[in-house]
Amino acid sequence: MKSGKVLVVPLLGLLFGVAMSSPSPEPVACAHGTSNCTLTNAYGSFPDRSICRAANAIFPGTEQELVAAVAAAVAAKRKVKAATKHSHSFPKLACPGGRDGTIISTERLNRTVSIDTASGLMTVESGMVLKDLIQDAAAAGLALPNSPYWHGITIGGLLATGAHGSSLWGKGSAVHDYVVGMRIVTPAPASQGFAVVRQLGVDDPDLDAVKVSLGVLGVVSQVTLKLQAMFKRSVTLEKRDDTDFAAQVAVWGDLHEFGDMTWLPWHRKVIYRRDDRVPASTPGNGLNDYSAFRGNSKLVLSAARALEEYVEKDASEFARCLAARVLSKLFELQGYGFTNTGSFFTGYRRSPVVGFQNRIQASGTCIGSSEDFPCLWDPRSRGPFFYNSGFSIAISRAPAYIAEVQKLRDLNPRAFCGLDFKLGVLLRYLRASSAYLGKYDDSLDFDISYYRSFTEGEPRSHADVIDEIEQLALNKYDAIPHWGKNRNFVFHGVIAKYPRAAEFLKVKDRYDPDGIFSSE
Repeated sequence: MKSGKVLVVPLLGLLFGVAMSSPSPEPVACAHGTSNCTLTNAYGSFPDRSICRAANAIFPGTEQELVAAVAAAVAAKRKVKAATKHSHSFPKLACPGGRDGTIISTERLNRTVSIDTASGLMTVESGMVLKDLIQDAAAAGLALPNSPYWHGITIGGLLATGAHGSSLWGKGSAVHDYVVGMRIVTPAPASQGFAVVRQLGVDDPDLDAVKVSLGVLGVVSQVTLKLQAMFKRSVTLEKRDDTDFAAQVAVWGDLHEFGDMTWLPWHRKVIYRRDDRVPASTPGNGLNDYSAFRGNSKLVLSAARALEEYVEKDASEFARCLAARVLSKLFELQGYGFTNTGSFFTGYRRSPVVGFQNRIQASGTCIGSSEDFPCLWDPRSRGPFFYNSGFSIAISRAPAYIAEVQKLRDLNPRAFCGLDFKLGVLLRYLRASSAYLGKYDDSLDFDISYYRSFTEGEPRSHADVIDEIEQLALNKYDAIPHWGKNRNFVFHGVIAKYPRAAEFLKVKDRYDPDGIFSSE
């Protein structure tokens, strides 16, 4: 009983010590003004733990300044990469390579250019953070129909990696499928000043290359999105046994517009999210303030990491599974961050959580103003440290994959407690996309977080379980890895899985024939 109390204390801190928030650390740091720079991500470490260096960094505040920045780098024959305000991608997509490249930050390209309420068109600069985009759209009575669940990423960054929410309805859950126009700055010959702005409309075939580009075509300046009139959503979370889980994944996305599932393999439970659009006149002022996206004191985060290391290195299998059970229950009691009134969670039995799209679709209150209450992954707190894997499998093949993982679980259920301790596996739906590097089939996305040591090379408990889950998906079920997540090895040869990759590469050869924006 005493060990159970020790487990509960830091976990309670994570859930309830959330009154304030913190600005994220700057991803670009330069030793001398804007020269001799390094770039990192929001987690303070790339998957290979390498340091990204660059000769200089530029922070344009207008499209004209962006053109000048690209032109200067092209004229000097320097490698170039765009970096975002918070840099939330796990891989080194924003690293120009070597030590002589240029980083162009879009941090100051963060404004709304125009909103047309009648047409539903909204144009923003590429460095605008999703949170601000959602708020500005809502102020005009408009809503972005789908988005990632974390709102601390920029529109340019989320498009580059194909970020998404969960839906098979309409155009689906990928934000890039709501893009109807873009402006991108690309290299040009000396006769054109070394850089040009390309304006792409909905009828331009190049748009299907640029809207998911991994940053290898140039620097996006502006994005135009087709929005919808503001609406409300009705959300209910229901926990069930996973006995029929494999069968449910084939139909759940058709039943509920924004439905998703969270699988807790060791618990043998699935949390089904029944999430549907309802008229804006429906009563309710619900709010999504996801518990893991709230700010916490550095003391609480340090204690949480200490618990994480104890569970990973020293705890018995029983204690590891107990920690998973306690954490899951605490999140459940808090409604996973949903509140019925904006302040209080009264449960789903009395009524679902009903709220406007801008209050339900994404969250991230740990981004704020106090450095004393950072996000749980903020490297300055030395709190929880983890890997994040994401991959998608065609819906037609997903039930067989889940059935295989269940058989693997049944061989040694307690080997999956570490996965449940990280709140299990999030499953979201995506529609097939016209984007050359988007999903080519209606798919189910699997999102997994798991322990990472601060010490390079230190083994993880039951590492073979995570590895088998990944390898089974990638090699047997032809899974497509998420561009903004995962360890480096999963991307080996992945371009061959995209039927229209050749068309993307043709655009790349036209836009950047010298490979100025190519990754390492």
